[in-house]
Amino acid sequence: AADPANAANAAIVDIGLARRDSDGLVRFSSDFALLAPAGGGGKLLVDVVNRGRKVAVNTFNRVPPRPPSREQPPGDGFLFRHGFAVLSVGWQWDVYRGDALLGLQAPPVLADGEPVTGQAVVEIRPNSLTRTELLANRLHQPYPAVNPDGAGARLLVRDWEDGPETEIDRGEYSFARESNGQVVPSDEHVFFGAGFQPGKIYRIVYEAGGCVLASAGLLAVRDAAAWLRHPSALNPVAAGFEHVYAYGVSQTGRMLRHFLYLGLNVDESGRKVYDGLLPHVAGGRRGEFNHRFAQPSQQSEPGFGHAFPFADEETADPFSERSDGLLARQRALGGVPKVVYTNSSAEYWRGDGSLQHIGPDGRSDAAQAAETRSYHFSGTQHGAGLLGQGNAGPDGSRGRYPFNVVDYRPLLRAALINLHRWAADSVTPPPSKHPRLDDGTAATQADVLGAMPAIPGLVLPDAGRLWVLRDVDLGAEAGAGIGAYPAREGGTYPCFVPALDADGNETAGIRLPDLDAPVGTHTGWNPRDPEAGAPEQLIPMQGWTLFFPKTRSEREASGDGRASLEERYASRDEYVRLVRGLAEKLADAGYLLAEDVGIVVESCAARYDAAAG
Repeated sequence: AADPANAANAAIVDIGLARRDSDGLVRFSSDFALLAPAGGGGKLLVDVVNRGRKVAVNTFNRVPPRPPSREQPPGDGFLFRHGFAVLSVGWQWDVYRGDALLGLQAPPVLADGEPVTGQAVVEIRPNSLTRTELLANRLHQPYPAVNPDGAGARLLVRDWEDGPETEIDRGEYSFARESNGQVVPSDEHVFFGAGFQPGKIYRIVYEAGGCVLASAGLLAVRDAAAWLRHPSALNPVAAGFEHVYAYGVSQTGRMLRHFLYLGLNVDESGRKVYDGLLPHVAGGRRGEFNHRFAQPSQQSEPGFGHAFPFADEETADPFSERSDGLLARQRALGGVPKVVYTNSSAEYWRGDGSLQHIGPDGRSDAAQAAETRSYHFSGTQHGAGLLGQGNAGPDGSRGRYPFNVVDYRPLLRAALINLHRWAADSVTPPPSKHPRLDDGTAATQADVLGAMPAIPGLVLPDAGRLWVLRDVDLGAEAGAGIGAYPAREGGTYPCFVPALDADGNETAGIRLPDLDAPVGTHTGWNPRDPEAGAPEQLIPMQGWTLFFPKTRSEREASGDGRASLEERYASRDEYVRLVRGLAEKLADAGYLLAEDVGIVVESCAARYDAAAG
């Protein structure tokens, strides 16, 4: 339950309009799963679940890929060996809840006792020809259309992310779906008779109902941690926890950035909630977590998640001419946690990654906050890479090339332990490592594509159709988080990506032995498969790995510009010795745990074997 009058909740949009109980409190409920040592106490890692899916144990304990489930295999036990209890907490109102997916029941938003209606916008990115699409992103609960005739609706289409937009005639689509060969009315679907074309980007703007307090999810993440942290008769771990941390990946990494921006790391009793945050692969974005008709599942539509500020310390926005920083409000309220940001290369190619640490005017590196570190995992894609390369993305898209195989999870494990040592014992973590302007390791997308070595069959994307981040005007009421759609897009923020070496591998960031003793070229970008449409564009989040030629003769015959394996390494044994030395140097520098050196060596050896056939 949250008190709308409590100052700790002042940043929550529409909390004053949410339905209250007789005690005047706004009530909501969420699913959770708690894994705790029998003795209790110690430290707690809050797993801010991604689209309802528990992720922390799977990632840190190196559990093999598996469908979402109520069950939680322990993997190699890393978190438990290091004394972490794990709370997985549902926070997202639009998740279809069940045994496998954790969600939240949010209260309705009312005006004069009546349900609120208003504008909503849904982005549609088909990967195959369809005629019916759900009014939600990636199979989540939609806000239903309140006007069956679709009065005031608009359907817009563009050919690429930053391309010009065309409006489709109102008579060509309807709020309906196909069922048994018939088109029937539906307030949760849009039907387009001509078909949604693969590779194109559509936006449907419409009058919606069913408004709920989506930002109750932010309060769930705050208050669940506060509840477990402090001893009480209601706490299942009676002693509580001495130290509490939060981990969010992708969508929920962006949520943790938004959590900080709103100053929510102080509970209703004025106590600090989290000692440390680990937002992973969030880039410079936030998200749709705190405005009316928010869709927490949305990730790419220009909107509230793409708005300034991007960096921790205050910077000046070249478009609005205002200054702000991600930590400004939290600093004013107190309770600033230690924060370790970790990103793959994909967030840089997405257009926003560099804005986290390069000024929005693109002229200089931004100042680093004393409470934060930022690590770029060089040559990686959004999700940790694995051998057995496929090319089908999680959203149904397909890449032109086999996906990236670099497994960054050992670096993520070190980041978590370093965060704990920093917050609990004041042990300073290793310096930030990411692309910079002052040392030339940050470059433009066009320059990097132009520096790629000759690789047989490699087709580069159209540099003019790559993702960028634009200034957006949402028509939002001051402080209310209520917008008018579609967003009006203004000037383009600068986009920098990591510069390359002669093999096409990135020079900036934390380089695993995969890059210092490479067996292939590894990227954070991947063009769309021509069969999925728009092959000149990139698919979201995925990179590629193309192994080096095995022999000099194979290299010369194919015209590959990269040295072959036999020209680089005398034998597999020599390669393994080289990798071990590089891994031990990373451990000495603090970017890798000594206990994980063997995992890195074993993984690199497996990738060598794959490259050698």
